Amino acid sequence: MKDFLRDIVNEMNISLSEDSLDKLVRYKELLVEWNEKMNLTAITEDREVAVKHFADSLSVLKVRDIGGKSVIDVGTGAGFPGMVLKIAVPDIKLTLLDSLNKRIGFLQRVCDELGLKDVRCIHSRAEEGGHSPDLREKFDICASRAVARLNVLAEYDLPFVKVGGEMLALKGPAADEEIEGAMPAVKFLGGNVDRVVDVELPFSELRHRIVVIKKIKNTPKKYPRNAGKIKNSPL
Repeated sequence: MKDFLRDIVNEMNISLSEDSLDKLVRYKELLVEWNEKMNLTAITEDREVAVKHFADSLSVLKVRDIGGKSVIDVGTGAGFPGMVLKIAVPDIKLTLLDSLNKRIGFLQRVCDELGLKDVRCIHSRAEEGGHSPDLREKFDICASRAVARLNVLAEYDLPFVKVGGEMLALKGPAADEEIEGAMPAVKFLGGNVDRVVDVELPFSELRHRIVVIKKIKNTPKKYPRNAGKIKNSPL
């Protein structure tokens, strides 16, 4: 596993320390161990975890230098991309937010086991966290993977981003229509689609896109709305 991870980061032209590689291996072991008790991922084989979870998360580093930044991962699930980014770039200040307390328990265990500092694991729904004074417009970067369509995701994520910061949405290869349809919502919520970056995952035929949204003005105070309104009347 470690040798394959080293090949992956070399292929991606990303520099990771031996300590970071060791921590990714242990993270994978904990993921599989806890997955037997709760549903964290359908992907458990070494090479698949390395490509579909770890390389996918690390692709953020091809788009943005996150060193020293405050980062929140909204709807983090089993910790992707946030936990992987913390392991790769230890000096980020990371917040992991998820609505399922069992997943937060797993993430806290990973942090404790790997000795990760400056990580907050918060049990909260995004639409509630987005109104918290401790979280609202406090982050340089908000990243999310496989959470919701972009118009909905923008309402969840942009309230966390400070003006001048960025929202990074990890999307599939066929996201053009979704991106175009989300433009009005993104603009209304204070954002602007800065660029869309195509990413190829090494040692696979997998492709995805990272949508980079710049926060150019404050999000209107009433947003995000409650979950029912977001679902039934998306922007």
